[in-house]
Amino acid sequence: MRNSQMRRLVTISCLAMLPPLLSAAVATAQRPTGNPEAAKVKNPVSASAESTAAGQKTFQRYCRGCHGADGKGGTEREGQPAPPNLTDDVWEHGSTDGEIFKVIAKGIAPDLFMEPYEDRLSDEEIWNVVNYLRSIGPKK
Repeated sequence: MRNSQMRRLVTISCLAMLPPLLSAAVATAQRPTGNPEAAKVKNPVSASAESTAAGQKTFQRYCRGCHGADGKGGTEREGQPAPPNLTDDVWEHGSTDGEIFKVIAKGIAPDLFMEPYEDRLSDEEIWNVVNYLRSIGPKK
């Protein structure tokens, strides 16, 4: 094999590796993390049967369209990422009650398509949803 052929082969091999490497780098750089300030916020609404039932009702009204009736996530549509499964132990935006509350209240902008609900739901309604999510999520 001549030097020019070898260089071409090496170049092609390197170029073939570039998209996965860039994709992983971008995903890592853009991967949201928890919110240390929100993580300190404690849920003021006890996880009673009434709170969980109220949270389920609110979830079914506002959240099921994206996250599914069972909370196990939705499908990708129109270039938007699939809404996450809320019943597993993967919480990229933080898994404390305070972090979950903040995500519901403020949304996740700009590119992850989670709308803010603070103008549509009271704090108590959001905390009830947090309690409901805890009831369907992984048991600690």
